[in-house]
Amino acid sequence: MTDKPLLILIAGPYRSGTGGDPAAMAANLARLEAAAWPIFAAGHIPVIGEWIALPVLHSAGAGPTDPLADQVLYPTAQRLLGHCDAVLRLPGDSAGADQDVATARRRGLPVYHHVDEIPHRTPQQTA
Repeated sequence: MTDKPLLILIAGPYRSGTGGDPAAMAANLARLEAAAWPIFAAGHIPVIGEWIALPVLHSAGAGPTDPLADQVLYPTAQRLLGHCDAVLRLPGDSAGADQDVATARRRGLPVYHHVDEIPHRTPQQTA
């Protein structure tokens, strides 16, 4: 149990295995997002790197299959991990998610592999 809400990065495949197919990437993002509610319901704050990186890419006039994507997607997750308290690693091949896990472990952050492993936050009254 913890009384502090954790900022938890949800890591898993986004572009991996899609061949650049937008529908396949959208399905992967939906799978990542499906983990957001259980994390929130446990009293924490879920975050996915693509929630930040994709608008950054869009503002640069690029998308997830453009050459610029590698310069935005991975670095965004790495910068975000500097603020995160834990990582939830979802199944599936993903070099980026593996890199996120390695960074989290180097920083001594917990890495969960299932939402049921995430501790529930102790409710507290707020003023």
